[in-house]
Amino acid sequence: MSQLLQIKQASAVPAASPPGFALWQLGFRPFYLLASVFAALSIGLWALQFAGWLGQPYLAGPMWHAHEMLFGFTLAVVVGFLFTAGRNWSGRPTPTGGALMALAALWVAGRVLVLTPYGWAAAVVNVAFPLAAAIGLAIPFIAARNQRNYFFIGLLVLMAAAVLGIHLAQLGVTQLPGWIGIQVALDVVLFIMAVMGGRVIPMFTNSIAGASATKRPWLEKAALASTLALLLADVLPLHGAPLALLASVCASAHLARWALWQPWKTARTPLVWVLHVAYFWIPVHLALRGLGEMGLVSPSIAIHALTVGAIGGLIIGMMTRTALGHTGRLLKASRADVACYLLVLAAALIRVAVPLVAPAQIVNAVLWSAALWSAGFALYAVTYWPVLTRARVDGKPG
Repeated sequence: MSQLLQIKQASAVPAASPPGFALWQLGFRPFYLLASVFAALSIGLWALQFAGWLGQPYLAGPMWHAHEMLFGFTLAVVVGFLFTAGRNWSGRPTPTGGALMALAALWVAGRVLVLTPYGWAAAVVNVAFPLAAAIGLAIPFIAARNQRNYFFIGLLVLMAAAVLGIHLAQLGVTQLPGWIGIQVALDVVLFIMAVMGGRVIPMFTNSIAGASATKRPWLEKAALASTLALLLADVLPLHGAPLALLASVCASAHLARWALWQPWKTARTPLVWVLHVAYFWIPVHLALRGLGEMGLVSPSIAIHALTVGAIGGLIIGMMTRTALGHTGRLLKASRADVACYLLVLAAALIRVAVPLVAPAQIVNAVLWSAALWSAGFALYAVTYWPVLTRARVDGKPG
């Protein structure tokens, strides 16, 4: 079974899983639960902001929505996944118990403070969370000399830098627009998905009888290098035809990479096809981004292809698979799991396709997409509450 779904026994890891409430035993448990609940509720919070019922929050409107989807929802899942996989990669413990509880409390404080007028407090807490997570990951990685995965520490620090830039702009300390920080964070998340997708999707695909997902070293390097080049271009920042060309090259590399994984062989395995469908949204996003730079489509459509389609789809797929695997359950999607997948992917399709073909229906598209998204993650939270809060069914740690 995949390294991501089993934890190697190490002397520093407890030999048995204690009975009863297990939420603080491993990183995926609290952060998957918190992220899914927040994903379901955040659309409603945004509506309350829009209606003026929350007074004068520090972050309002589109900036709040973008900030919270990245540094709230997405970052919580990334940290939960890295803490879980990181214990396996290093053979050493990542934060659990009180330390994990403190990190979760820091994340919750960040979500609350951006809805208050206390800007500096919100800035400090939201910068502190990815930095604390980086430290929690660095300790086991450095102790185990797990150099292959050191870059994840750097990416968390880069996320901290991005959110710092957003808050400094919001507080009037710098003149750089906060949206640069949002774009950098989007690029960092895109790179994380490209790396992890390349590691796990072919491996999961090859567990299916008759499937033979392959990799080409030069294509792997091209896909990742072009993604990093896009990140650099956004830091500069670069716009217009040069960025459109770079986005198109990057899209082609990711599309070719995905085709080698034989997605058509996964139709009867929901735990795998959901990851293929979600990854396909990456070249779609990149192609739309290139068109957006040329003024042919709205940049918002490209952004939502990434956030709702790729990020939302990969997250719901990985949250179900890793939760099942790390709690000792059978790796088989239930009807509720499939419903979660379909709801989130339908939300992406409506949010992207409807504004492309019928721009006048943008409001209806947003409303329907939001309802489907919220329903998908609410269903996950309800279904996986007992899975995430109870000990493993096989008695092993985690």
